Amino acid sequence: MGKIKISAGFRIILFVLGFILVAAQKIPTTLDGPFQPVTQRFDSSLRLGSDDLPMDHPRLKRNVTGMFPEQIALALSTPTSMWISWITGDAQIGLNVTALDPSTVASEVWYGKESGKYTMNKTGVSLVYNQLYPYEGLWNYTSGIIHHVRIEGLEPETKYYYKCGDSSLAAVSEEFVFETLPLPSPNKYPPRIAVVGDLGLTSNSSTTIDHLTSNDPSIILMVGDLTYANQYLTTGGKGASCFSCQFPDAPIRETYQPRWDGWGRFMEPLISRVPMMVVEGNHEIEPQAAGVTFKSYLSRFSVPSNESGSNSNFYYSFDAGGAHFIMLGAYTDYNQTGIQYAWLKDDLHKIDRSVTPWVVAAWHPPWYNSYSSHYQEFECMRLQMEELLYQYGIDIVFSGHVHAYERMNRVYNHTLDPCGPVYITVGDGGNIEKVDVDHADEPGKCPSPGDNVPEFGGVCHLNFSSGPAKGQFCWDRQPEWSAYRESSFGHGILEVVNSTHALWTWHRNQEIYGLKSPGDQIYIVRQPQLCSSSSKHSQITPLPSPKDAATQVQASLFPGFMFSLFSLICFSLQWLLT
Repeated sequence: MGKIKISAGFRIILFVLGFILVAAQKIPTTLDGPFQPVTQRFDSSLRLGSDDLPMDHPRLKRNVTGMFPEQIALALSTPTSMWISWITGDAQIGLNVTALDPSTVASEVWYGKESGKYTMNKTGVSLVYNQLYPYEGLWNYTSGIIHHVRIEGLEPETKYYYKCGDSSLAAVSEEFVFETLPLPSPNKYPPRIAVVGDLGLTSNSSTTIDHLTSNDPSIILMVGDLTYANQYLTTGGKGASCFSCQFPDAPIRETYQPRWDGWGRFMEPLISRVPMMVVEGNHEIEPQAAGVTFKSYLSRFSVPSNESGSNSNFYYSFDAGGAHFIMLGAYTDYNQTGIQYAWLKDDLHKIDRSVTPWVVAAWHPPWYNSYSSHYQEFECMRLQMEELLYQYGIDIVFSGHVHAYERMNRVYNHTLDPCGPVYITVGDGGNIEKVDVDHADEPGKCPSPGDNVPEFGGVCHLNFSSGPAKGQFCWDRQPEWSAYRESSFGHGILEVVNSTHALWTWHRNQEIYGLKSPGDQIYIVRQPQLCSSSSKHSQITPLPSPKDAATQVQASLFPGFMFSLFSLICFSLQWLLT
C-alpha cells in the first residue's frame, strides 16, 4: 500500500488545529478567581461505597513468620534523616492476652547508596501497646513488637537501599529502596506530593492506593482516619458503615485492632519506599480502659515531633525542599491558651520564606465545608487559629473528615479574600462509611445547630453575620467560597513548580479505569507582595457574574494563546521553506 502524500500547507493546518485543541484546555490559576461555584453531581451509576476487605485478603494477611519484619514504613525526620518503622512477632487478641517482650528483638537498620552494600547502620527503640476493654465479653488486644529507627547522614535527592530486623536472630527483611527529598531551598521541591484522607480498607481504598501509586509520589500526606478499625466489634466479624446504628448496645466504641495490622500490610508496598506523614483523625481516638485514647496511632507511627519542637505526635512540622508543612491536631487542645497554639506561633515565626516560600498546613476536620456532613463542626478550632494562620500567609490547607472532594476559593473568616489560603478537602479515600452526597445549601439538607457535635472541643455553630447568607445557619445556594465540589473517591497530587506556582490535581478513582474523568486541576499562585502581613487589608476581589467570569478566563487565555499561535505559524513556515 502506497504512502499517502500530505501537502505542506495541510500539515501547517494540522499543527495549528492541534495547538488550538491544547490551548482550549488551558489550566486555570487562582489568579483567575474567585470562581463561580461548581457542583459535580454524584454519578448514580456508581455505588456510594463498598464493604471492607476481609482479613484473609492477600493484601491484608500476614506473609511472614516468627520475628521477621513486616508493615515497614517510612516517615521524614529532618531533611537529612528518615524514620523507619516495622513490626515483628504475633499480635494477640482474646479475653486474656499476654504482651510480648520488646527486649527480645533488636531494632536494626542497615543502609547504603548501593544495592547490597550497606555502609551504615543504626539501632532504635521498640515497644508494644495494649487495647484493653473492662467490659464482659469484649476481647483485648496486645500488639506485635513495634520498632522505630532514625537513620541519619542522608544526602539529598539520593537513592538509599536498606534492610531492617535483628541480625542475631537471622530475622532480616528483604532490601527496600527510597529516594531522599531536596534540601530546603526556594528552587527545589518534591516532584509530587500526594494527599489522601479517610482511607480505610475497602475495595475503593484499594483503587485509591493503586491509583496514587501509579502517580509516583515523592511523599504522602495522610490527613487522618486511617484504618476504620473502630467500625467493628472487638470480636471482629463484619464492619459497619455506621457503628452506632448497627451496634446500639455496645458499651463503648469498640475496635478490632487486627485491622491496624492489615492496614500496615496493605500500605507497605507503597510506604516502605515513600515517606508517609500522618495526622490524627476522629477514628484514631479509640477509647479504652482508664480513659486511654489514641494508643494505636501514638504507638505505630513515627513523626518529627521532637525534631520540630512540638514533642507531641498530635502536631508537628517538617520541611520538604522549599515547602514547610505544618500538621495540626484537632483532637487535642487547640485553644489560644494552650501548648499547641504556642508551639504553632513559634513555628510560624521561625519560617524563612526566602528558603521555604511555600507553607502548607493540614489537619483532619475542615473549617470550610458546604456538605451537610460535619457542617460547621470545628468552628471552635477555626475561631481560635484562623487569624494566626492568615497573619503568616499560609498558602494551602488540606483536610479530610468529609467523605467528598471540595476546593475553596481563597477565603478568610467566611469572606472571599485574595490573601486567604486555598482550603481543600480530600476526605474521600474510600472508607467503609461511604461517600457524602448531601449539601447543606440544598432544600431540607441544612443540619440543625444541634447536629454535628465534634468528638473533641466545644460547639461554636453560628449564623452568618454578613454576605448573601446573613442571618442564616446555611446558605440557600452553594457558598461563594466553595469553588468546586464533587462526591467521588480519589486522591490529590500537588506539584510545586517554583516559589510562586504549584499545580494541584485531584484524581477521581474512575481515571484508573481509563474513563473520561477531568477531575479538578488548578495552578495555585502565591502573591507574596500583595499578601505580605502589611498589605493583608487590600480590597477583596468581588465574585464575578457567570458572564464576567467567562470573559475573565478568555482574557487571560488570549494573549498567551495568540503569541504561541504566532510562534507556531512562524515555526511551521520555516519548516515548510526548508
